[in-house]
Amino acid sequence: MARQSPLSPKQWADIERRLFDGEMAKDLSKEFGVSYNAIKKRFGSNVNQVKIVAAQIVATESAIKALPVSSQIQAVNLAVKLKSISEHLAGAAEFGAMTAHRLSGLAHNEVQKIDDVDPLQSLEAMKGVSALTRLANDSAEIGLNLLKANKESIDRMNEPASDDNKMLRDIAALLPN
Repeated sequence: MARQSPLSPKQWADIERRLFDGEMAKDLSKEFGVSYNAIKKRFGSNVNQVKIVAAQIVATESAIKALPVSSQIQAVNLAVKLKSISEHLAGAAEFGAMTAHRLSGLAHNEVQKIDDVDPLQSLEAMKGVSALTRLANDSAEIGLNLLKANKESIDRMNEPASDDNKMLRDIAALLPN
């Protein structure tokens, strides 16, 4: 059983707010009587991630403002479309996964009809298993491709910083810790 925190949820929320306001975790650990590592464990990666996202938002807003008004509208409309496409693909992946699951279950039921002693006597059942399995695999393809794309995106984010990512990290580094 995990040890109960010496701080209340309100105190932890106060620490989090103050970290985002730029106060140092070391100073807060002394003030609240908890270890520096406890604060870093609880908020460390989240604070940095939020700062990076905030820097991305600032960079995006600056890039949009640099465009002529008509291009700003086009950029925002394109972003809305891309978000819609992403949501629809996620929905398609979810339905595809459910369909794949159902078809796999049906294929499993067909496998029960195969005669283990003389499987060639169960040729129709084997054809059914094969067809259902193929359909299940096809149904899962959108979801699998989205998972693969997500993994590749995460891998790219973890690569050494490109010029764009370096700029965002530099901006985030300027923000108070």
